[in-house]
Amino acid sequence: MERMQTTYAGKPFIIETGRIAKQADGAVLLQNGETVVLVSVCYDKQNLREVDFFPLTVEYREKSAASGKFPGGFIKRENRPSNDEILRGRIVDRTIRPMFPESFKSEVQVIINVLSYDLVTPHDVLAVNAASIALGISSVPFLEPVAAIAIGLFDGNDEFVINPDEKMVENAKLSLFVSGTRERVLMIEAGANEVSEETFLKAIKFAQQEIVKLIDIQQEFINKAKKEKIPVPESKTDPAFRQAVYDFFKPLCDKALRVKDKQERGNAVNAAVEECYKHFTVDAGIKEDEKDKIAEIKKQIKPVLESVEYDVVRNMIFDEKLRVDGRALTEIRPIDCEVSLLPRTHGSSLFTRGQTQSLAMVTLGTKKDEQIIEGLHHEETRQKFMLHYNFPPYATGEVKPLRGVGRREIGHGALAEKALSYIIPSETEFPYTIRIISEIVESNGSSSMASICAGALALMDAGVPIKKPVAGIAMGLITRGNEWEILTDIAGIEDHCGDMDFKVGGSRDGMTAVQLDVKNNGLTLAMIEKTLMNAKAARLHILSKMEAAISAPRADISPYAPRITTVQINPEKVREVIGPGGKVIKAIVEATGADIDIEDSGRISVISVNFEKAQKALKMINDIVKEIEVGEVYTGKVVRIMNFGAFVELLPGRDGLVHISELERRRVDKVEDVCKIGDEMTVKVIEIDSMKRINLSRKVLLPVPEGEEAPAADQQQDRPPRRDFRNDRGGRDNRGPRR
Repeated sequence: MERMQTTYAGKPFIIETGRIAKQADGAVLLQNGETVVLVSVCYDKQNLREVDFFPLTVEYREKSAASGKFPGGFIKRENRPSNDEILRGRIVDRTIRPMFPESFKSEVQVIINVLSYDLVTPHDVLAVNAASIALGISSVPFLEPVAAIAIGLFDGNDEFVINPDEKMVENAKLSLFVSGTRERVLMIEAGANEVSEETFLKAIKFAQQEIVKLIDIQQEFINKAKKEKIPVPESKTDPAFRQAVYDFFKPLCDKALRVKDKQERGNAVNAAVEECYKHFTVDAGIKEDEKDKIAEIKKQIKPVLESVEYDVVRNMIFDEKLRVDGRALTEIRPIDCEVSLLPRTHGSSLFTRGQTQSLAMVTLGTKKDEQIIEGLHHEETRQKFMLHYNFPPYATGEVKPLRGVGRREIGHGALAEKALSYIIPSETEFPYTIRIISEIVESNGSSSMASICAGALALMDAGVPIKKPVAGIAMGLITRGNEWEILTDIAGIEDHCGDMDFKVGGSRDGMTAVQLDVKNNGLTLAMIEKTLMNAKAARLHILSKMEAAISAPRADISPYAPRITTVQINPEKVREVIGPGGKVIKAIVEATGADIDIEDSGRISVISVNFEKAQKALKMINDIVKEIEVGEVYTGKVVRIMNFGAFVELLPGRDGLVHISELERRRVDKVEDVCKIGDEMTVKVIEIDSMKRINLSRKVLLPVPEGEEAPAADQQQDRPPRRDFRNDRGGRDNRGPRR
C-alpha cells in the first residue's frame, strides 16, 4: 500500500492505493477536505474486441450515502446515472482521451465512485485528478499526467477563487473548469455572465499555474506506485504497402474532397474508397470469393485512407488557405433565420447555417412544470429553464434505431442550456417555467451552437423578456508540425479531421458558455487567445443576422400559453385564502376556472389562458386579503339575519353586522321588515372593534328625510356599545340539567 498526504487549497490532500480495489489494474482513493473519490482502471488484457477506434468508457457514480442521504423515488437504491453524473463523466472522458497512444486500441474502463462529499470540495475536480493518478500507476499506456481545477470569479472581487463550492458557483460571474498538462490545455467547461475574452484568458492562465502544482503532486505519487507499462502495439501493415495505398488514394481523395456539398462530397469520397479497395484486391489478382483475404486487406487499408483524408484537409488549409467547402479560414456559412413557423407552439424558430439546421420550440409552463433535481446536496433543487436537444438519424440521412437520449445529446443540450440560462429573466420578472426543444433536422457540424441561436430566436418569438440575444459559434484547429491555423464555424469534416472543437456562446457584451475538446496534445495560450478573438467577431456577425429576423422579444406571449399573474400577500393571510379544508380556494377555482398556486411565503400565482378569468380570480383573492377600514362603503349580500340585526358579506368570507338601529332612519321593529337573506345592501363601515368585529350602517347612506337635520359626522358613529352575541344561544339554565 502507498499513501501520500500533503495540502492543497488549504485542505488535506491524501492519495492512497493498494488498500481498496486491489484487483483493478490501477485504483486510487483521493481525498481533499472530507470529499473522497475512488477511481479504478481496468483494460481488456486479451484485446478481444478488434476495433479501429479506442473503446474508452468512463462511468461516474455519486453514492447517496456520500452525503448521508437516501436516494429519492420509490426504489431506494442508485439506479441509472443522472444527467449530472453523465456530464461529469464526460468531463473526465474528454480530459483523458487525448492522452492515450494513437495505436492503443484495447478496451479501457474508468469507474469513478464518489464515496464522501463534504458539500464544499467539488468531487468532479478530484475525479479528474484521481483518474490521472490511477492511469499513471496502472500498466495502461498513458502519455503524461493531467490535472483539473475549478475557478470562480465573483462580482466585486477581481481575485479568482480555487474550487468554489456549488452554492458559490450559482452566483459566480465566471464558473470555469479546466484540465490540462504542464504546458497545454486539454479541456474547458465554463459558464459566464457575459465575461470578456480578456478576463477569460486571465482565468485560463491562473488555472494553468494551479494545474502544474497538482501535476507535481501526482507525479511524486506515481513515481512511488507505478507499474510497468504494457508495450504499445505497432502497426502490422507493411510500410511499402502502406505507402502504395497512400500514393494511390491521395489524388482520388484530393479531388473528392473539393466537392462543396456535403452529401455529394460524401458520395465522391465513398466512390474513391471503393476504387482504392478494388485496386488493391480484385485488380491485384485476388478472387472475389476470397472474402476473408479481401476483408483483411481492407482492414489494413482503412487507417491509411483516414490518414490521407487528414493530410489532404490540412494541406488545402496550409498551402492554399482554402477549406473543403471552398470557404476562407474565418468565413461563416450562409445563415437564415425564421420565427413563428409553428402555429400552436408558444414560440418557434428555424436557424440554418450552411447544412446545419435547428428547429426550436418553446413551451411556457407553471411552477408545477419545474424539473426537480436530486443530488448529493440535502435539499432538492428546482429547474425553471431547460433545453432538450435531439439528434434524429435523418439529420445526417442515416437509418438508426430511435432509442433513449444518448450521452452526446445530453452534453450538447446542457451546453446550449448553459449559454442561454444567463439571459433568462428572473422568476419575479417572468414567473414561467420555460422549456426549449432543439430538434436538429439537418447536420453538418456545430449543431449545439445552432441550438443556442435557434433557442434565443424562439424565446423572443414566445415573448420571453430575455435580457439580450445570444449566439454560438464552433471553432476548429488544424495543425501540421509546428504550424497551426484556427478555423471559424467548422463543418463536420473539419471536426472529424481537425484537432479541436472549441465552442463559444455569448451576447454582444460577453461570453456566456465555453466548451473545449481536443484530439491532440492540447492548446497553448496563444491558440486559445486567437480562437476567442475570432469567435467574438463571428458571434457578432451571427447576432446581426438573428436580429434581422426578430430584434426584440414580442410584446405579449402566445394566446395559447397560460397567463400567470402573481400577487404577494401577507403570509399570515394565506390561511384565509385557502379557507377551512381548502373551501375558499376551491370556490375561487370553481368560479373562475383558473389554476392557483399558493406558497407559504405569501406569493400567489394565478394561471389561466383567459385573461378575464385570471383577473376575476385575482380580484377575489385581493378582496379576501384586503384590510377593511372604517369609512369604506361596500355593496354586499345579506347572509344571516338575527333579531338584533343583519350580517352582510362585504368580501368573500368577511362579513359585518348592521345593527337593527342602523338599518333605517326610522325605528325598525323587525329586521325582516327591511331585508331578507340574499338581498343586496349598500353599507358603510362605522366601527371595527378590538376583537376585529365589523359594525356597519345602512342608515348613514340613506337620504335625510325632508325637514330632518343630518347628524354630524361624529354623531353618525355614536350608538350604544355592541352586545356580545357569543352567548345568544342562552346559558345552561335555559336548557335544563346536563344529562
